[in-house]
Amino acid sequence: MIEVDGSMLEGGGQILRMSVALSAVLGVPVRVFNIRAKRSDPGLKAQHITAIKAVASLVNADVEGLKLGSMEIKFNPKIIGGGSYRFDIGTAGSTTLVLQSLLPAAMFAKSRVNVEITGGTDNPLAPPVDYIINVLKPILSKAGYNFNIQVLRRGFYPKGGGIVRAYMEPVMSLKPIKLEDQGSIKVIRGISYSSRLPEHIANRMANSASKILRSHGFDVHIELEVLQPNHPKCALSPGCGIVLWAETSTGCIIGSDSLGEIGKPAEKVGEEAAMKLLAEIKGGGTVDSHAADQLIVYMLLADGESVIKTSNLSMHTLTCIELSKKFLPEVSFEVIEGEPVTIRCRGIGFQRG
Repeated sequence: MIEVDGSMLEGGGQILRMSVALSAVLGVPVRVFNIRAKRSDPGLKAQHITAIKAVASLVNADVEGLKLGSMEIKFNPKIIGGGSYRFDIGTAGSTTLVLQSLLPAAMFAKSRVNVEITGGTDNPLAPPVDYIINVLKPILSKAGYNFNIQVLRRGFYPKGGGIVRAYMEPVMSLKPIKLEDQGSIKVIRGISYSSRLPEHIANRMANSASKILRSHGFDVHIELEVLQPNHPKCALSPGCGIVLWAETSTGCIIGSDSLGEIGKPAEKVGEEAAMKLLAEIKGGGTVDSHAADQLIVYMLLADGESVIKTSNLSMHTLTCIELSKKFLPEVSFEVIEGEPVTIRCRGIGFQRG
């Protein structure tokens, strides 16, 4: 059984999610202790429990310690199955973080995996669902992993209630992720969305972001999604946000996002997303800092050498690299400091059993 100290480096929920994901794929049991030890509210929250339950269902795992506030779990996986599943976080906890745990194991499932998750779709401490759809999904599709995500209903704090459906097609093996040159920016796209708020909110977020990005010479197209209670996709609680992504001449997709909150002007939300994206572009990376940490597990499992570049080597990314070494000490990640930082990994070429 692999022992993982959940207080290492970043010390948050990502250690738990990635530990369970790697355990499920590799078929090795894991014990995670000191779960979320560096958070103000340590231990398991509802979204972590749902993520573990989701992966456990897929791999028929035996799990110990699965209760709210628990600081330790043991996860003993069996064979990766397939089929359809439904999970309800019960709070506004992030549906995308549940997907983050599930996607690697579903990639090597016996058959297609369909899952419906109820909870939050847009959370301040998690990638929004539109980021997963428009940034992570196309990057992974280049490596041969195809999945689709439908948002049936948005979910904001405090009520949650968002509904996301994902359809994941398994692969025999994953091609390496090779993103070595940012190239030139062809277009910047985005979606500015709101639920139970006046239409001008989404417009103001989009206009603010567009104005900044166009002043730097970029071609910008931002879609509006304004949902009111008569629309089935409208959230139970009011909320808004914006997701942006730049498409480059070399096939890179670089994303950013910003979530609305009470007291924050719509213009500020749009400005934040635009400035984050500009910083990522100017940094010369081929992926943004949030994609970098999410791609580590796929680089580890891919068949061949993967290369990505990021303008910001985050603590999340470093944590994922260190965690990978615990599961597969023979695999080496090469981190080459510079502007941007280059991350190389020769994956194990994992194949579906």
